Amino acid sequence: MPEVAPLTVPVSFATTAINTRIAFLTELARRLHQYGTTAPRLETAIGRSAQRLGLSAEVWSSPTAIIVSFADLGQGDDGVAQVTQVMRLPPGDVNLARLCEADRIADVVIDGRMELREGFHLLRKLGAPETFRAELGVIASYGLCAATVVGLLLHSAWPDLVTAGFIGVLIGSITVASGSRPRLAAASDAISAMVATAIAIVVSAYLVPLAVKSVILGSLIVLMPGMALTTAVREISSQHLVAGVARMGGAVATLLKLTFGTVAASQLCEAFGIVSRDYSLPPLPGWADWPMLAVGAFSFAILFRTARRDWLVVMGAVILGYLATRWGGSISGSLPGAPFGVFVGGLLLGSLSNVYARYAQQPGAVVREPGIILLVPGSVSFRSVSYLLDRDASLGMDTGLLGVTLLVSLVAGLLFGDLIVAPRRSL
Repeated sequence: MPEVAPLTVPVSFATTAINTRIAFLTELARRLHQYGTTAPRLETAIGRSAQRLGLSAEVWSSPTAIIVSFADLGQGDDGVAQVTQVMRLPPGDVNLARLCEADRIADVVIDGRMELREGFHLLRKLGAPETFRAELGVIASYGLCAATVVGLLLHSAWPDLVTAGFIGVLIGSITVASGSRPRLAAASDAISAMVATAIAIVVSAYLVPLAVKSVILGSLIVLMPGMALTTAVREISSQHLVAGVARMGGAVATLLKLTFGTVAASQLCEAFGIVSRDYSLPPLPGWADWPMLAVGAFSFAILFRTARRDWLVVMGAVILGYLATRWGGSISGSLPGAPFGVFVGGLLLGSLSNVYARYAQQPGAVVREPGIILLVPGSVSFRSVSYLLDRDASLGMDTGLLGVTLLVSLVAGLLFGDLIVAPRRSL
């Protein structure tokens, strides 16, 4: 969706009924929100699209609602809002394939190559439920992501990797099932954490010794609200305070539910006398990092529901983000390695996402969102809360401070990336 609006409104839009134009823009806003667009980008996209259709739109977006007031540009500067739409929506989830399709529909409608009514109906069709095959792919991606994190980032052994992958598939099944069951959805995070912790402890106690904490952390990595925390700080830094604070509150609630589930399962196992043999086996060899990185990049392409034509782009973004972070940490010198590496990764991905959006005529989110997935500090935040609940205040505060440092470094890198290469598209 191009940033720059023309100075004049095409006659075909100026003569189209205002309700038809409003219906299209409202449906577009609904789809962008549903597929994970942040508040600043959604408001900009809808505002500029409205101008192209001969309307003025005042947009207010939050993680659970959108309010849009529309006025006809033909009224001039003295015109007041004629229609106000209020939409109550659940928090969105990244779906890159449908986000790209919504962006394409908006482009062809605004360029006059498609009727508004046809564009409206195509946007409506995007809201169709996921196919069974797509849901199976998402479930499998949970397992692959969990195994990748245990092998690539936590450097655990083969038994840890296999166990984390199995637990990840179970958690993926719970998450997919909760999509159509509201009561299960409210408790799915806590249930998933209890399942992951109980299975890890039982396997370690009776089958093979595990690095239990690493297995639990890797299994729950997809549920960690690292992306939500990063988005919240980005929204707050761009003065979208209500959206940012609300998203931050949701992320903290998710952390608390995950931590409660983990602690509750640990206490139950202890009450039944199930004690894990918590020690590490020899880690994976160094050469295993590269195939694990490739498998992880593929799993994130599935997890973000990417169109097949964009799989290689998404996989390249994931690999590039990971390598840039490692390289940044290695050249940090006297600076803290991890925060500097995350800053370099965010800077590179922020810039490249804008370059990709400019020349590929696709949303920059195709590069930006998958690229930072291995950089977000969700796991660090989870460990911080876990230490605090274990009454280890010193370690909990230290880990929490590290999480905040990583979060600020990543957001700063993304903001500086936008300065280096200015975004030309709203998404």
